Amino acid sequence: MSATPQPLKVLFLCTHNSARSILAEALLNDMGAGRFKAYSAGSSPRDNQQPNPLGLQVLQKAGISTEGLRSKSWDEFATPDTPQMDLIITVCDNAAGEVCPIWPGHPATAHWGYADPSEGDGTDEQKLEAFRQTLHAMKRRLELLVSLPEDKLAKAVLQTTARQLVTN
Repeated sequence: MSATPQPLKVLFLCTHNSARSILAEALLNDMGAGRFKAYSAGSSPRDNQQPNPLGLQVLQKAGISTEGLRSKSWDEFATPDTPQMDLIITVCDNAAGEVCPIWPGHPATAHWGYADPSEGDGTDEQKLEAFRQTLHAMKRRLELLVSLPEDKLAKAVLQTTARQLVTN
């Protein structure tokens, strides 16, 4: 009998950890079927930062759990006693250009840029639609990630694999 493999731990980063990274965390935990464990954090969340209510609403309408989602600093994941990440993905342009901490275990990294659905002065329905579009774009890319065979998720090839996942 073989041991059950540990889930691949993925950390999604954005600046404030209130919209895109929260959506990605919830989506991957929903889609990952035990093969993945997702987390999210921000490089500089504001004081008392909370997940964007529109993002939470879109997740709930899609049937995805929002339990336990909270905005937090990436500092929570840069200490030796936190879960060691296998893959770190920046999902906004600001976090991609920032100097990241040295992550324990030297995980693979990738940048998957998405426009910020919380920006703009549209109507509530337009803002909600921006969150829906971001959720769907992320879902397409995450479907590619979760469907990868085990050999593509091996640490030696994970970085190249994650960086090549693009959708049209």
